Amino acid sequence: MIDRHVLPMLSRVLSPLAGGLIRLGATADAITSVGLCLGLAAAGLIAAGQYQAGLAAFIANRLCDGLDGAVARRLGPTDRGAFIDIAGDFVIYAALPFGFALADPASNALAAAALLFGFMGTASSFLGFAVIAAKRGMTSAAYPTKGFYYLGGLTEGSETIGFFVAVCLWPGWFGPLAWGFGGLCALTTVTRWVGGIAAFKPTPPPRDRF
Repeated sequence: MIDRHVLPMLSRVLSPLAGGLIRLGATADAITSVGLCLGLAAAGLIAAGQYQAGLAAFIANRLCDGLDGAVARRLGPTDRGAFIDIAGDFVIYAALPFGFALADPASNALAAAALLFGFMGTASSFLGFAVIAAKRGMTSAAYPTKGFYYLGGLTEGSETIGFFVAVCLWPGWFGPLAWGFGGLCALTTVTRWVGGIAAFKPTPPPRDRF
């Protein structure tokens, strides 16, 4: 919901860092790979009950997620980069709830399952819309720098990051917060379905002039 406002500001902040990394020989794909490792480490630390360390690793993962895009915009974005970036993001967003479930199965497992159910809805509607939008040659005016059609909603990247920061800071509240955020994800899914149904109306066949 707020990504369209946050992302341009973040891009301006990260641009100087991206320039420094390029001078050191870093590539966007390498930064994405490092970020994926950090995100999986965050999930493992959370599973071990090391929530603050897990939060630090997750923040580093998100920093890499911003930097790889900033580097790609300077060096030239690629389809491969866009693919591994979004694929890695969804893996991390699934791994962290799993980490909370492992940390305290009795308290967190059901809430984590509900949250992953919500994430599946947002992920499938997001990627499904992007596939059809690409087929139709559609572009997003709100997110012109993305490597694919970036569909917004109530629970975008910024809100999801805020949720994970909150549950790492207050892990005892994971259950209620996960149920609540999962509900917002479900609402986002429904709005995306409605938007997709409206956007992808079948084109009527041409009328016979004779």
